[in-house]
Amino acid sequence: MQIIPIASGKGGVGKSLLSANLAIALGQAGKKVLLADLDLGASNLHLVIGQTAPKTGIGTYLTGQTPFQDTIQPTDYENVWFIAGDSEIPGLTSLRASKKNELIRQFLAQDYDYLILDLGAGSHLTILDMFLLSPQGIIVSAPTVTATLNGYLFLKNLVFRMMYNTFKNGTPAHSYLETLKKDSSSLQRLYIPRLVDALEKVDPENTALFRSRMAEFHPRLVLNMIDDPKDADRANKIRRSCAEFLGLNLEHLGVMYRDTLQDKALASRLPIIIYKPQSLVSQGIYRIAEKILHSETITFDKDYDITQASETSFQIATEEAGEDFTQKMAYVQELMGSGTFTPGELAETIKQQQYEITQLKTENLFLKKKLVEAARQGFKI
Repeated sequence: MQIIPIASGKGGVGKSLLSANLAIALGQAGKKVLLADLDLGASNLHLVIGQTAPKTGIGTYLTGQTPFQDTIQPTDYENVWFIAGDSEIPGLTSLRASKKNELIRQFLAQDYDYLILDLGAGSHLTILDMFLLSPQGIIVSAPTVTATLNGYLFLKNLVFRMMYNTFKNGTPAHSYLETLKKDSSSLQRLYIPRLVDALEKVDPENTALFRSRMAEFHPRLVLNMIDDPKDADRANKIRRSCAEFLGLNLEHLGVMYRDTLQDKALASRLPIIIYKPQSLVSQGIYRIAEKILHSETITFDKDYDITQASETSFQIATEEAGEDFTQKMAYVQELMGSGTFTPGELAETIKQQQYEITQLKTENLFLKKKLVEAARQGFKI
């Protein structure tokens, strides 16, 4: 079974669109496909594939209301089965280790040709570990600065998660990382290949294992919302950044053009490749499916067990840290160094953010005025 986790690092870039339609395309090719909605904070994949509101799903399984096999439901599409998420049960975005590992074991026990996991946005440990169930996960991004930056941040998170999973507590490399962790801002500016060279000097055996796992790791990039063929060039620039600064071999799986028909398909409660198979976005999805059908299924080494990963992981690039200005700038500098971003794009982004901040300030002043007036009225009464 080939596991295909699909993530984005940022919402709104078409992750669920690709997940649903890719599952149907692979099913049309005669493959048995299980599609699971793991965007546990905002589960809506059932809407994309035109299913009615589910009564069972990941949420009911994790809360003990439903056996796992009962969460697997048939769809209207040949060879495709579906597991819904549950956005109404609190706490599902950050699962306890025992629940996460229990869910992983259930997924690994399934017998399908493909297991597609539609993951949530961001870099929570649950999302990272689900993505690392396979060396062949898909990152969906858009050619905008924010989408590219968050996608790159997600990939860097993955590398550090793999690093910590390899350098267990008590190893010389782990101690070295803990020392560096005291100055995380400096560590952010340290390129991964240079860090690995330093680790090799203190812990050559485990570093060799880490290098072999990185060689097995081949995440795949899909660039969505393309308006111009020149936008597709960004995919190659992202690949170069990953190779140079992360030591990561990122495969370019394909592009999907922006298509207004997608909105009509969603309103009609039909996947786009069913609603309009000849549309631009449908053709892009079929090309991606074709590449996957002809790709070899690869796995990490037998000793790489994500369910044994510590929850007190070495996180210098967590989602929360990613919001810190200093660390964000470290990522920007890396991407600018490879030509992924141009000064003009960054300037435009900063202008847009300044405009949004001004708008928020104006709204806040208005709300404060209303509150003061309401308080005065209440006092008079």
